[in-house]
Amino acid sequence: MPLLILQCASAPSGELPFSPPLASHWPALPTSLNPLRAIAMAIFSTESSLYSHKDRAWQENAEPEETFLSMDFSVTKLTEGLVAPAGPTPAGTLPLSVMDKTPGSVGLVDSIHVFRHGRQPAKIIREALSRALVFYYPVAGRFAMSDQDELEVACTADGVYFIDASASCSLEDVNYLQLPLSVPKESILPYPSPDAGQTEGIVILLMQVTEFTCGGFTVGIRSSHAIFDGIGAGQFFQAIADIARGCTEPLVKPIWCRDAIPSPPKLQRGPPPPLLTFKFVDTILDVSSDHINRIKDEFIKKTGTFCSTFDVLTAKVWQSRTRAIQLEEHSTVRIGFAANARHLLYKSLLKEEGYYGNCAYPMTITAPRQKVADGSLLEVISLIKDAKQCLPIRFSKWMMGDPQEDPFKEPIDYGFLSISDWSRVGFSEVDYGWGTPIHFCPVNDYNFFGSCIFLRPPAPKQGLRLMARCVVKEESASFRDQLMEFATER
Repeated sequence: MPLLILQCASAPSGELPFSPPLASHWPALPTSLNPLRAIAMAIFSTESSLYSHKDRAWQENAEPEETFLSMDFSVTKLTEGLVAPAGPTPAGTLPLSVMDKTPGSVGLVDSIHVFRHGRQPAKIIREALSRALVFYYPVAGRFAMSDQDELEVACTADGVYFIDASASCSLEDVNYLQLPLSVPKESILPYPSPDAGQTEGIVILLMQVTEFTCGGFTVGIRSSHAIFDGIGAGQFFQAIADIARGCTEPLVKPIWCRDAIPSPPKLQRGPPPPLLTFKFVDTILDVSSDHINRIKDEFIKKTGTFCSTFDVLTAKVWQSRTRAIQLEEHSTVRIGFAANARHLLYKSLLKEEGYYGNCAYPMTITAPRQKVADGSLLEVISLIKDAKQCLPIRFSKWMMGDPQEDPFKEPIDYGFLSISDWSRVGFSEVDYGWGTPIHFCPVNDYNFFGSCIFLRPPAPKQGLRLMARCVVKEESASFRDQLMEFATER
């Protein structure tokens, strides 16, 4: 029987893209900036004012500062502060690529990684982080704006914000955080204390190691998507793990190489449309490898061509959601996902491994609602495969500045579904010395558009876990039933 969990969200409905408290923190912005860049600056500047500090040294003997409570669950911060590189690093500024600066890469990505046991994990990970930052020195820097109002990285060696914390319960008591939002996210993710002060730039990475009474621990991460894509983030944390296990340096040497990615001509965009928010509920479902392989075999028999696990699950989630949501019969539906473009830039970028920046094309597929809802699953898989085969052409046109291939022109509304595959980015292999994580997952409470994330299920399960946040409560039963039928049919 597959695992299925539903949890209601409590986000309000409305047309305000940001809540009033967030909007009140927006700084004055240059009027010369285009609207998307202005929003990016506002978000980055807001996160600076909320989560950063200035010149605060690590406090090994600091008093516990803050406790988060939720019923019988509490987490106490023991120490917090900056972790700087363990040795000298280059100074100066580094450019970001056009992919790093897309609207979809603005802000921080939150995730929680759960480990069954460890011995002094905060101390060991903190020391390994410091040594890894010598190689990944841009991560210890700060965001800045160039004279041309372009986002860049100032290599200041200020460091990464790191929190050492302890929980009052065992991991079993919180179900190993399989639903991370079952506890206050501020308790397991790194949010600096209010008196942490300000910084002269924007913190690129924040980490929190929380030890539980059972001997297990979690690593809460808030990382800038402008510096890492999923593969790059996995590479960075594997580098920390390499050093934590005794290596003198990362097994894969990082390269910056952002200038290897072409910069297409800038496209003229109007002001961004207002973003609706929705009262999404969470659905978690484990799908076994046997069920996925059965669909793959059926597809090969019917079409004579191969389809991937991603194709199968994306098609099923898209079809199930399209059937469940209340849209007009003749409307269109869309899915969006980041298509890895590393292989398309092999001449300039992949001469050597180690690139950890963004290297993905935001692929969008649009189709009539009826075609997705009423077609067979194999037909929807074919629709996705056909679109993916067009990636080289669409990517090339985007790089040449073709406005027809601008991936950010598509509307973001209730008919849009974002798909993210976290199952192969490298987090599952991160081993700080006590084994790989039981599981990891994003801490996702966004309500602007529907999303579904593919994850590795907790060991020893095989297959994939679907973490969906894409339907409102009134539609959740239909969505759940279709996914359950798919996951349990013989």
